[in-house]
Amino acid sequence: MIEYVKTILQKVSFSAYLFERELKKGLKLILPSELEGFRDWCYEMFGKVHQSTLNRYFQPV
Repeated sequence: MIEYVKTILQKVSFSAYLFERELKKGLKLILPSELEGFRDWCYEMFGKVHQSTLNRYFQPV
């Protein structure tokens, strides 16, 4: 499921609204054991563009 969520986030990253909506939905699908790695990936991929959104859903890295 995590790969599916990553793919969706990459496709909607052009829109702040869509990115936040899909991130919120995706977090419900990810296992707790995968969360830390997913958070790191999100900050690495989208931290420059969507940092404020990521900070709302994760503790900043």
